[in-house]
Amino acid sequence: MATATAEGDELQYHSAGLTDVGQRRKSNQDAFFVDDDLGLYVVADGMGGHAAGEIASQEAVDTVHGMVSRGHDALDRVAQGDTSEDSLRKAIRIVESAVQAATYMVFGLAQHDPEQQGMGTTVSVLAMCGDYGITAQVGDSRIYLIRGHAVEPLTEDHTLVAWQLKQGIITEAEAARSPHRNVITRAVGSREYVQVDTGFFEVQPSDAFMLCSDGLHGYLQDGEIPDVIDMGPKGAAERFIHMANSRGGRDNITAVVVNVR
Repeated sequence: MATATAEGDELQYHSAGLTDVGQRRKSNQDAFFVDDDLGLYVVADGMGGHAAGEIASQEAVDTVHGMVSRGHDALDRVAQGDTSEDSLRKAIRIVESAVQAATYMVFGLAQHDPEQQGMGTTVSVLAMCGDYGITAQVGDSRIYLIRGHAVEPLTEDHTLVAWQLKQGIITEAEAARSPHRNVITRAVGSREYVQVDTGFFEVQPSDAFMLCSDGLHGYLQDGEIPDVIDMGPKGAAERFIHMANSRGGRDNITAVVVNVR
């Protein structure tokens, strides 16, 4: 469990994160990071045998943290009110570049150890800049915005099923039964470079966010999320983990919950 609170005159962030091995897996290949002072939240879901998934996810989280920390001046400028096109572009580029750096690092590590060949990880990043937020996404972990009792996904799954749905090849019902539900089309570390989806949006007081691995969102309906979020970050993270485990817990489970005040 990790919790923190950022103090300041502007919007404040209060978060909690929790990860659990689940009911079926022998090891936990998920990793997460929360830092309210930095305004940075990351969830990564690793893949690969011989504990390589654990290495990939933790390396990705650490690399993103390091890169965003070193380039945080660009995010601070936006937080201080400079929302010019150039400043916004630079802030988004910092977050995107952090995920690209993680890709290069994980790929490089795999090249030096035959047992880690092919390892990779999803990465979902939320970076706060005062009244604004930036997302960066690779894979099928997710970031949700909860505003009042409305839930909005801020990320798109990079999976074969999601692509088939988008193209109209299959229906929602067919997607739910598809044997290809877990086939990921983008991952950090499988190659030297990956296409990163980024987003930028305004943040309002009383907003909340949830970042999670597919071991959680695979068991949830969007409509269930707001009532759990109302429990506060720590209670919500614990409740989400319990819900996934009680519904089968077939995968590792990670939840990061962020409240804005």
